[in-house]
Amino acid sequence: MTGFALAVAALTLGIGLVVTFGLTLLPTARMQLIAFALFAVLLPIWIVFFSGWAMFHMGDDVKILAVASGAASAAVGAALVIGTSLARRIERLRAASARLAAGDLSARAPETGPRELAELGRGFNEMAASIEGLFDARRELVAAASHDLRTPIASITAMLEAIEDGLADSSEYLIPLQEQARRLGSLVEDLFELARIDAGSLAHELHEISLAPLVESCVRGLEAEARARNVRLEQRLEPAPLARCAPEQVERVLLNLLTNALRHTPSDGTVAVALDHSDREVRVSVEDTGDGINPETARRMFDRFWRGDAARRADGSGAGLGLAIARGLVEAQGGRIWAEPRESGGARVSFTLPAVS
Repeated sequence: MTGFALAVAALTLGIGLVVTFGLTLLPTARMQLIAFALFAVLLPIWIVFFSGWAMFHMGDDVKILAVASGAASAAVGAALVIGTSLARRIERLRAASARLAAGDLSARAPETGPRELAELGRGFNEMAASIEGLFDARRELVAAASHDLRTPIASITAMLEAIEDGLADSSEYLIPLQEQARRLGSLVEDLFELARIDAGSLAHELHEISLAPLVESCVRGLEAEARARNVRLEQRLEPAPLARCAPEQVERVLLNLLTNALRHTPSDGTVAVALDHSDREVRVSVEDTGDGINPETARRMFDRFWRGDAARRADGSGAGLGLAIARGLVEAQGGRIWAEPRESGGARVSFTLPAVS
């Protein structure tokens, strides 16, 4: 009896392994599910019937077969229902991916069903939303860049036509032409810098330095402009560990933040630079006593070509790329940058850099 049981078990295992391998070769999940359902019930039926025939030479094997057949039929039905439901949900996900691949960025997959398929649907929808956001950002970038490039080009064209028609002397427009050419060149350079940041090809050599001398140097470089605007420049430099960063890029970021703060701080106001650290980061903050910022501004001020209405009215020379480049430079060095309103009024823009442990 024991030998017979072992023989049946070995035979069942062998058949199961062979058939399981064969199931993996079927071309679709639907066929694999149906074949698996049939195999899962037919193999036990055959084993039960074979065992009954070998052990009992009587009519009981027919009863065993009848009971097993009924149970198998129910199992096949349940397996087909479940398999069809799963296959239908997978088909919807496939259809959504096909629509997305065809260019329909609004395509979304259902997020219902078993947990695994629901999570897969959510992951697909998050990916689709990210792709849609990237395409929207690209369209906005092209539109904004076209607008800001058109302005200096139109000015240069108008001045050249005036000179060509004899309406103005070339020496009269020489300085304005140079200014517009510099503005155009600066915008193109900023766009090129953003392209390198996006491509991850921004070259920088990291050093372990103290940020205090760099902050002091940036503040000294803007003292003349601060005096001209009647704005006080202050420094609050706490002892901090060395930072691992690219000094030239950090200087560019800090000068950009200080220039923006000076531009938005009224006469008799104050702009302060604070240096401190927390955990494994060194933090640099630029604070001003201007009008402050709202949550929408704090969220969007690092977007490309975004400028608040006040900034547009006060100074139309900026293209709205400085803070976007600053974010790219900081993040490329392993840091982060953000903005927030100050409790006493004004705004605070901070960025962090990895500290040397």
